[in-house]
Amino acid sequence: MKKQAYFFIDDVIWCLRDVSREKPASIFDNAYFKLLKECHDKWGLTVQLNLFYRTDFFYGSDEFTLSEVPDTYKAEFEANSDWLKFAFHAKQEFPDYPYVNGKYEDVKKDYMLIMNEIKRFAGEGSISQAVLPHWLPISREACLAMRDCGAVFMCPSVGPTKEYDGNPESLPYGHSFRLLQNRQPETRLYTRPGANKAISSSICAYNHISQEEAEKYLHTNSSIVDEGTGLRYRQYGGGPCLNLYSVEDVGKRLKEEIAKGHEYIGCGNHEQYFYPDYFAYQPDMADKFRMMAKTLHDAGYTFITADDFE
Repeated sequence: MKKQAYFFIDDVIWCLRDVSREKPASIFDNAYFKLLKECHDKWGLTVQLNLFYRTDFFYGSDEFTLSEVPDTYKAEFEANSDWLKFAFHAKQEFPDYPYVNGKYEDVKKDYMLIMNEIKRFAGEGSISQAVLPHWLPISREACLAMRDCGAVFMCPSVGPTKEYDGNPESLPYGHSFRLLQNRQPETRLYTRPGANKAISSSICAYNHISQEEAEKYLHTNSSIVDEGTGLRYRQYGGGPCLNLYSVEDVGKRLKEEIAKGHEYIGCGNHEQYFYPDYFAYQPDMADKFRMMAKTLHDAGYTFITADDFE
């Protein structure tokens, strides 16, 4: 039995901002990329960085876009593209659920905005066409737009759904307004599993499947075809999202999954928690990376990229 692992990081923009401004001799002189390479060199880590095009207005005057990333490091990114990949996430962090009711042309524009910048500063070989949209749910039009731009794999939400009852308090953070704005027929509610209980009541959209459908590929390196769009639905995660657990609990959760004999384990994270100026900074984030990479490596798992997805 193959034992394969996958790691992705959402909300990525700050490490590229820092490289662009600091202008190090190597991308791996930057603290974030240095950590990723350490985990790659020691334990074979591969990583997919899911990109924002720009920092958000929330961060005041510190505005930065991918258009500012120089092509100075293109050869270095290309030389490491077998394990370091970039993919689309969203134009920016806010609003939440940016594509839940997305229109085809709007989504296509955002997708290609990011793809063209990746090609320019990191080369086409650095691109992953496995998409995990910001907040996850997207409309059918958004799926078609991403497919037409080259996307192959899509991460779906999973579980029983229910109709929105019109009560805005049934969703946190004012998300009912995101559900209703330009609402598409497939937009509903579901209970999101996982450690972040604040968003257990969540929105789902076209890229949603039942638990029964998910069981066809759960904990395996396989996928199912969405007949309506041709995209391949598959699990990206299954293991812990690092920023939701302590270092010790990352190791504990992974050992529990390993003990179940899973042939595939995916882990995720969000970039912001690495940075001291982020309001929810986690000073032990680097140790969580090391714990995840070492635990899976020592258990005989080989890290793969989306190029290896089936």
